[in-house]
Amino acid sequence: MGRGRAKAKQTKVARDLKYQTHETDFGALARELHGGEDDSGKAEEPDDWSSDHRSRD
Repeated sequence: MGRGRAKAKQTKVARDLKYQTHETDFGALARELHGGEDDSGKAEEPDDWSSDHRSRD
C-alpha cells in the first residue's frame, strides 16, 4: 500500500536523469581509463594477477 511516494520519487529521479544535460569531462575520463596520475601525484600501479592465480593441476 505505501509504495506511492517511493514510486513517485523514483519516477522523478529517472525523469531528471533522462532529460537533464550533463557536462562530461572527457579529459578526466581519459586519464582514469588510461591509468593517469591521481590527486596524490602517484600513478596507479596495475594489479599483478599472474602470481595470484596459479593453476592447480
